[in-house]
Parts: sequence; structure tokens; C-alpha cells
Amino acid sequence: MRKGMLYAATAYVIWGLLPLYFKALQSIAPTQIMLHRMVWSLLFLLCVLVWRKQWSWLGDALRQPKVLGAFMLSAVLLSTNWFVYIWAVNSGRIIDSSLGYFINPLVNVLLGYVVLGERLRGVQWVAVALAACGVAWLTWITGQPPWIGLTLAVTFGFYGLMRKTAKLGPLEGLSLETLLLFPFALAALAWLTLHQQNAFLDASTQSQWLLMAAGPITAIPLLLFAAGARRIPMSTLGLLQYIGPSLQLALGVLLYNEPFSGDRLIGFAAIWSALVVYSGEGVWRAWRVRNFPVTTES
Repeated sequence: MRKGMLYAATAYVIWGLLPLYFKALQSIAPTQIMLHRMVWSLLFLLCVLVWRKQWSWLGDALRQPKVLGAFMLSAVLLSTNWFVYIWAVNSGRIIDSSLGYFINPLVNVLLGYVVLGERLRGVQWVAVALAACGVAWLTWITGQPPWIGLTLAVTFGFYGLMRKTAKLGPLEGLSLETLLLFPFALAALAWLTLHQQNAFLDASTQSQWLLMAAGPITAIPLLLFAAGARRIPMSTLGLLQYIGPSLQLALGVLLYNEPFSGDRLIGFAAIWSALVVYSGEGVWRAWRVRNFPVTTES
């Protein structure tokens, strides 16, 4: 239990501090950062697979078109999420990106209802309604929907849905996704190199090392998260997941001085209220089941 909490919390702290990493690469275009993230992630994951001698799944996966198609779709969703997040951070929109990960748990609830046919309890509907009010308020005060947050929440929500129903485990699934993206990323970097537009070649040594570090920075928190999720209850994991966006919001407001007016605070407060309702109900139900288990008599 303690190890599980440590693994999961560490993963969320790394994700929460990612703006510091991407800000250090602000001189490089988000598209190129994403391409390097794909390439170096695969190389890092290959090293992990070699170390663990975990290859038996690959041959079977490559012979199943449906599996390849599903993981190609999840890879596209993941890369879209990456690109929007990187662009938002380096465009001074860290607060907007944090909104996406605050909304994400409620998007997951709606996807479970719409796609998987899961029933929503009354309190969960209240949480969804509060979040919808917060999004509507932010849309009204800015004149447009908070598209950065919504895009991040929806793409990661659908990505999580696909991984939930996937046949492969976390390490194998992430490895297959990066393997499928690798040829496109490598071809794009080759084209940029031929046209003398590959920023990696002209970047400082520090920036080159940071780009190569994209592999472990991407894979390690995902593996820590997977290890933690296997050891702790979902209610605990649900509470820990707010570490990431909370750190991102704090960085945006306190370190990078992004504007956070009272009007925006009202919208965020509605969404935070939704999360308190949603998480509180989940914790209460878990406590009730643990202390008052339902027994059936034969």
C-alpha cells in the first residue's frame, strides 16, 4: 500500500512539474519536441524490454491487425494530447492546460456512461453538472470554450478508455504505441534534417540532452503510475491524481505569472467543487463497503 502510494504520487509529481521541462525547451518548436519525444521514448522502452527480457508479446501483437489498429488510434490520441500540452505550456497557457487534467476524471465518468454503459449515481451527476457550469462560465467570460483544457481532457479520456479495454499491459501497450509512431517521427526528423530545419542539430548541448531525456521523462511516470495503480484502491488513486494539475496551476500562477483573474477563479472553483463532490462520494462509498460489507445468504 505504501509503495503503491509512493509510486503513484511520484508519477503525478513528475507530471505536475513537466512545465519546467518544456519551458527549458521553449526555443524549440512544439512539433519537434513531440517528434523527439516519440523517438527517444521508444529507445528508452527498448532498453527496458531488453533488461526485463519481455519480448514474447510483440510477435503476437504484430500479427493481429485489430490490435495494431486499436493501438495506432490510441497512439494518435496520445500524440495529440502531447502536442497540445507542449504548445500550451510554451505559449504561456499552463493554467489552461491544468484545467484539462482537473476536468479529465469527470470526462472519464461520462465516457464510462456513454461508451461502456456504466450507470452514474446521483452524486456523480451533480459533479458532472457542476463541472459543466464551470466550463460554461469560462466560455461566457472569454467568449470561447476553454478549448485547450477540453482538448486535453477529451483526448486523454478517450486514450484512457482505449487502454482500459486493450489486451496489452502498460509497458507493452506504451511500447507498441511508440513503435507505431516511430517511423513517422523518424521520417519527419529526416525531412527536417534534409531541409536544414532540425533544431536538434543547432541546439545547445543542454537542449540536446534535454531532448534525449524526453524518453525517460515520458516513460518513467507512466510505469510508476501503472505500478502504483496495481497496489492501491481506485479511490486513493483518484485523490492522488489531483497532485499533477494542482502543481501545474501553482507553477502557472506563482512562477510564470500567468493571469488568473477573479472571473476565471469562479469557473475553476465550480470545477474544483465538482471534484470534491465526486471524490468525496467515492471515498465515502469505499469506506462504507470496507466497514459495512454486504453479505448474501444462500
